[in-house]
Amino acid sequence: MLEMMNIMNISAPFFVAKQLKRMILMKTKMFLCGIYFLLLFPPVLAFALPATEEAFSPHQGSTALIVRTISEAHKSIRVAAYTFTSHTIAEALANAHQRGVDVRVVLNDSQRTSRSSVAGWLADNGIVVRFNSRYAIMHDKFLIIDDMTLETGSFNFTKAAETRNAENVLVIHDDPKAIADYTQQWKKLWNEATTE
Repeated sequence: MLEMMNIMNISAPFFVAKQLKRMILMKTKMFLCGIYFLLLFPPVLAFALPATEEAFSPHQGSTALIVRTISEAHKSIRVAAYTFTSHTIAEALANAHQRGVDVRVVLNDSQRTSRSSVAGWLADNGIVVRFNSRYAIMHDKFLIIDDMTLETGSFNFTKAAETRNAENVLVIHDDPKAIADYTQQWKKLWNEATTE
């Protein structure tokens, strides 16, 4: 019996080492399976929901959000607007144009002759402006920035929308389907419009 206990005492460290080795091997296999899964299915793990920002009016940051979104443009800005009288937003577009951003604006036909419209000012600052007369009113209000960001909502690009009206602005980042749909609509409005 004493001899049996001595054998158990001697083999106990070996038994513990063997168990420890098995546990390390099992955790290593689990880790490697996890790495393999990450390598095999990266698009699933890389999928992210679109990020959004919002603002409201009166005096709740709508114009500031639009101006900041415009200032983040690097390549292109596409604008569709029913009414455009906001000098603050117009200046942000002109600044983007001066930085080399391709800025194009399509407006409702009423903006062609409106005395408060910034259409002439935009054109004087090198921005191509067209007027759409195909519809009773072209009531769109959206911006597409760098084919990656969409600004939309009820907010007309006017001082009244910022200071007197209850309006909303929604900025959507990285939503390829929504941006593609709005880009298609913008191109349609642009192609229907004229500069005269």
